[in-house]
Amino acid sequence: EKMQLLLLSLFVGVTFAVPPQEKRVHHQRDLSDHAHDDAHGYQYDHEAFLGKEEAKTFDQLTPEESQARLGKIVDRIDTDKDGFVSHAELHHWIKHRQRRYIEENVDKHWKEYDQNKDGKIAWTEYKNTTYGFYLEDEFSDVEDKESYKAMLGRDERRFKAADKDGDGIATREEFTAFLHPEEFDYMKHIVIQETIEDIDKNGDGKINLAEYIGDMYSPEQGVDEPDWVSTEKKHFSEFRDANKDGFLDASEVSQWVLPGDVDHADNEAKHLIHETDTNNDGRLSVSEIMDKLEVIKISTITDYGNLLLKGHDEL
Repeated sequence: EKMQLLLLSLFVGVTFAVPPQEKRVHHQRDLSDHAHDDAHGYQYDHEAFLGKEEAKTFDQLTPEESQARLGKIVDRIDTDKDGFVSHAELHHWIKHRQRRYIEENVDKHWKEYDQNKDGKIAWTEYKNTTYGFYLEDEFSDVEDKESYKAMLGRDERRFKAADKDGDGIATREEFTAFLHPEEFDYMKHIVIQETIEDIDKNGDGKINLAEYIGDMYSPEQGVDEPDWVSTEKKHFSEFRDANKDGFLDASEVSQWVLPGDVDHADNEAKHLIHETDTNNDGRLSVSEIMDKLEVIKISTITDYGNLLLKGHDEL
């Protein structure tokens, strides 16, 4: 039964938000905005396989059309054309979907900000497109004027950091670093700095326990504190605060939010094969995938995605 349900990991699941204690952690490009908790559904696996943007409804497809489109996806994953999906092929596919998400996100913003269509984005173009209406009046019409000014300053600082040659104009790679700083080594100091600024409420440049917990949890009168909050308090003092001074400094925040030694795409590939490989040969056959589709009623497939609707060349 669990393996039948795991097939839903390719296309169905229950919406389940990322636990607040995990929201700050960057795992390369996040595989999913959902927790990897099979007890609550398979949304994480679903989005890891298809890509987050593609993991949306496909109720306009019949079961036959769904199988046909999935067959094309599986054929694309099976790069050596031996009729099986190996761990390496699935790992490569998930990484491909991660990269594609970033590329599509940059494409979407590029068209918006490259106003003069010269193939580059100047800081002035970005600033005018994002803040132009308010800049004329120094944010006088904005209710929270100081917040908008702070946002402008933060964007300018990040843009300048991404702009390697300092010419005030971002190439496509530099603009990608601006939008996705966690993907670039030379931008990681910005990720750390912005994280500290978000959480550090007293402005001392570091994060104490109250600020750390406060970023994740707000107590409600008459409601018991969840167990995970106590666990996070222990994590703060026993693991996060490496030098035991009661605070998280930039180095400790880096270890927390940018754990670079874990390949989550690799772990997800292993997980999918382990749970879906019925004959335990370490790979997935087309029939292993397709046979399980017979147990899925089309009315329950609520979150498959635009990827099934795209042409072969767009995958």
